Amino acid sequence: MAASIEQLLSLLSGLEEPIEELRSLKTATLTLPLSTLAESLPALRLDVIFRLMASPDREQVNLCVAILERFLQALEPIHIAQTYKEDLQRGLYHPDDSVKLLSISQVGRIVESSEAITEILNNLELLKQIIMCIGGDKISVAREAIKSLSKISRSTSGLDVLFGSNLLASLKAVMAVSDVVRYRVYELIVEISSMSAESLSFCANSGILSQLLDELTGPDVLVRVTCTEMITTLASTHHGRQYLAQQGIIDRISNMILGADSDPFSGFYLPGLVKFFGNLAVMDSPQQICEHYPAFLQKVFDMAEGHETTMIGVAVDTLGIMGSTVEGKQVLQKTGPRFNNVFKRIGHHAKNAPTELRVRCLDSIASLLSLPEDHHTEDLLAMSENWFTCLSNQPMDLFRSIATQPFPELHCAALKVFTAVANQSWAQKQMIESPGFIEYIVDRTVDPDKDSKDTKFELVKALVNSKTVADVFGNQHYLRLRAYLRDGPYYVKAISTVAVEGAE
Repeated sequence: MAASIEQLLSLLSGLEEPIEELRSLKTATLTLPLSTLAESLPALRLDVIFRLMASPDREQVNLCVAILERFLQALEPIHIAQTYKEDLQRGLYHPDDSVKLLSISQVGRIVESSEAITEILNNLELLKQIIMCIGGDKISVAREAIKSLSKISRSTSGLDVLFGSNLLASLKAVMAVSDVVRYRVYELIVEISSMSAESLSFCANSGILSQLLDELTGPDVLVRVTCTEMITTLASTHHGRQYLAQQGIIDRISNMILGADSDPFSGFYLPGLVKFFGNLAVMDSPQQICEHYPAFLQKVFDMAEGHETTMIGVAVDTLGIMGSTVEGKQVLQKTGPRFNNVFKRIGHHAKNAPTELRVRCLDSIASLLSLPEDHHTEDLLAMSENWFTCLSNQPMDLFRSIATQPFPELHCAALKVFTAVANQSWAQKQMIESPGFIEYIVDRTVDPDKDSKDTKFELVKALVNSKTVADVFGNQHYLRLRAYLRDGPYYVKAISTVAVEGAE
């Protein structure tokens, strides 16, 4: 087969109508394993395919792209860089986006190789053209360009070339194409900044990062939304949070939350600001964030008690994130009756809201009520029990009723609430006192699908693994749960049939 590929390549050299031969070559390349192709390719030249790819014929271009994708996949990056770098560069000027994608993706492969990356870093014209591709109409081409440039920035030498040469001017020039393209460059800068403190320093010195931060408080509301999302990504790293704090951005966002009530357009960007602080609280310290920026938690409570479904959902999600840590739970507990009222409101939504919001409320409740066994102090258990009681007059009945509804997402979300409290003795006492609860847990017929069965199994596992459940449930019920755990989530009891003489 390797010989036939060589013959097909030779045949293509002098043809004016090469479609049939290209089809045959494509079939041959897809038939051969990559390992076999890799053995024969270094001795072959692919120049003829690159030349034929310059045709205006769409089918011919597509065939060439498919063949080259397969061939180049079998070659080492250093071989591609040394042999076909100019061909890839010409591909960046091709009018067909599939050719641009081929070239950019191969550059992305090359820069991931420590021995090949220099071939690309020494070619500023090629890199400039990749930057220009960020401004193209085709989003897939722009995404591939961002990905490749991001890979280049993983090394100090790559950062030096991208930000320490005239490529920075090209990057700023392409930003002027449109608002959409400017956001794409911001996305690249944030992605690079998130890699390390060193890469953030390069981005900060470029001036592009500060331009992004300035747009956070600009006049365009939709721009604020986009910038908030990007800044939240940057804040997911420790060095990113330090930088944002030093630049006063966290204070600026806090002030935006304070001023939201007087801004009729705050509904567009406020959810993003709240999510920003929610993530910040979990990654750093909930107590420190809430003490330094009290406007954040107050706004979350206001949103949860409001009437806008979107805002309620964001508030519920944020409280669930905050309450996923013991420190976060303690911060909420310190607010006293205010949080109890909010939690009662969440319980109301879990019962009466549209399905999507009900599921989000149930997930948040599960997060807030969960308590690792090594934190089962008297105070924390009392707090968890008190919160559970706030949810409804009969919280056990509430979640039982939701868990028996024929909607898998609600069914599973309610079971997760039981799982969250399964290792807490007060909850176990309420479970055993709830008529038919144990029978419901061990009944596999009430779980309609795989997700439901898996979720029920996690509940049983949490109960069996608890240190207090044997004493609370008693030996008989405990053994039933252990048998369920032993048999697994999909166990089906065999039913034997007895033939009766004379029966039809």
